[in-house]
Parts: sequence; structure tokens; C-alpha cells
Amino acid sequence: MDFNIFLVVLVIGIALLFDYTNGFHDAANAIATSVSTRALKPRTALAMAAVMNLVGALLGTEVAKTIGSGIIDINAFALSDDTSMQRAGLIIVMAALVGAVVWNYTTWWLGLPSSSSHALIGGLMGAGLASATQVHWDSILTHVIIPMVTSPVIGFVLAFFFMKAILAWLANRPYHRTMAHFRILQTFSAAAMALGHGLQDAQKTMGIIVMALLAGGYGETHNIFDAATGEMTIPLWVKLAAATAISFGTYSGGYRIMKTLGSKMIDLDPARGFVAETVAAGVLYTAAYALHAPISTTQTITASILGVGATKRLSAVRWSVTGNIMVAWVLTLPAAAAVAAIMYFLFHAIIPL
Repeated sequence: MDFNIFLVVLVIGIALLFDYTNGFHDAANAIATSVSTRALKPRTALAMAAVMNLVGALLGTEVAKTIGSGIIDINAFALSDDTSMQRAGLIIVMAALVGAVVWNYTTWWLGLPSSSSHALIGGLMGAGLASATQVHWDSILTHVIIPMVTSPVIGFVLAFFFMKAILAWLANRPYHRTMAHFRILQTFSAAAMALGHGLQDAQKTMGIIVMALLAGGYGETHNIFDAATGEMTIPLWVKLAAATAISFGTYSGGYRIMKTLGSKMIDLDPARGFVAETVAAGVLYTAAYALHAPISTTQTITASILGVGATKRLSAVRWSVTGNIMVAWVLTLPAAAAVAAIMYFLFHAIIPL
């Protein structure tokens, strides 16, 4: 087998491994609130989330295009017939993926709901800088940094005021009967959240697989890249592979992080769980379809949970746990970038060009 073909297959395999880790790492995003309020049993919730992840992954490609072409410049490798250049491009993509996977496993082990999306973007940035590849800082600012800051703020504010409105509406209604109704509604809000997770996170792996195909010189073979217009398309098999991997990962569960989101930050009731999931899903859909921005599902749902929790009283939120989560948020981009840079130099030293 040609060594470049081997590298392409290897990188795609690592990309699908990342997608799988993304699934079990972020499974809690969709179902933690529903499980903690006993609206759904854990395995039922995971099965539902896996199916909705699969469906959501097939509903769009704009986020995939942002990842595939908006973080680092892959064109120099995609348009080259030189096998050494192609191999160098594949090393960059592989290093970025390894950086993201390592950070995902680390934060999963610690039970911290960090962002798989930002781990992947940080990996691309680190590998790009280490290899002196052009990094699209303007696109990163527009599609990563600004949404990274604004999406949790929007999630918190919307969840807070939406919850306040719900509380005013329910003021004179019987508590137990009302909560029973919200447990039923949480089935739908959890499904909407899982759909948004598939829409956002599976697309990121699609973008990485497309980058590997381009770097390996297979852009024309798979009708991915139009050199004249710069337009990128995502092949159906790439969509299906990414969708399947994240679905299996989701079903395998992320119980460590589920516990953090579902009960360690705040004690949730079904009404607050429903509002948090509904608001977070709305933010995810808006970012994917209107802004084409790869935002963090983890940050969005966490901020929404904090928003509904703050309607009780500020002391109801366990701020020490929240502080640990925020530290993980801040560290994700530079930590994944650092691991990816180290892996780039290692791969560059051992893989012949």
C-alpha cells in the first residue's frame, strides 16, 4: 500500500476515534438534566441521544466547512502533486487530532465538562503554528473566540429570564402535578439538545476528515474541493461515518461528566431542566444555521444550567464546582494546542517525508 494512502486511512481512523470520544465525553450535555430529574432512565436517555445525534449530524455541513477551511490553510497541500507536501499536510492534521483526543480523555477522567470543539480547534491551531502553516486568525476570532465568549453569556441570560417567566406563570399551580408535566416535556427538550449536539459536533469531525482527504491529494477524487471557487463539499460517506461514530460514543455514556452537570453544580427540578435544555438547543441551532460557528455544546448547556439555577438564589449554585469547569474552559484551547504542537514535532521526526 502507498504510504500516503496508509496515512490518510490512519488520520481518518483517528478522526473517528475523536468523534467517538466526543460522543461519550459530551453525552452528558444532552441528557444529564433529564437523568438527574428522573425524567428519563440513563440507558433510555443515552439511546435517544444517540439516535438524535445521528439525525442531527446529517442536517447540515456549514460548521464542517468552517473547520475544514476556516482554521488553518490546507490549500497548499490540497493543490500539490508532491507526495512529500501531502505527507506534511497529513502530519499536521494527525497532530491536531491527537492533541484533541488527549485533552478529551484527560478532562473526561477528571469529570470536567470541557469543550471537545475547542480541543479540536486548539489542536489545529497548535499544529498549524508548529508547522508554520497559515492560521486564519480573523476566522478564529469571528467563528471561535467571539462565539466562545458570547454563547455561554447568551445561554445564561436567556435561561435566567425564561425560567423567571415560567416561575411567574406557574406561581399558583400545584407543584407535583406541574413537575410531572415537565418531566414529560424534558423528553422532547433532551431530544432537541441531542439533535443540536449532532448538528454541531459531528460536523467538526466531517471537516477534519475532509482536511485529511485534501491534504492527501484526494480532493478531486472525492469531488471535495473546487480550486476555482474555493467551495468545499462533504461526501455522503464522510457524513455517515462521522454521524455513526458520535452516535456510538454517545450511547457508551459519559457518567463522570453527567454527574457534574446533573447534580454537582445545582440541584435541578424538571422545570429548570426543561428550560436549560430548550435554551441551549436554540443557541446551538442558531450558531450552526445562522452563524456557521462551531460553538461548544458543553459551554452552552452548562451556562444554561447556571442560568436556571440562579433563579433560585445565587448561593444555590455550587460556585467552586463551576470555577473548576471554567478553568477547564480557559485551558482547553492552549492545552490542546500545546499537545498538538508536541505531537507535530514528534510525528515530523519519525515519519519520512
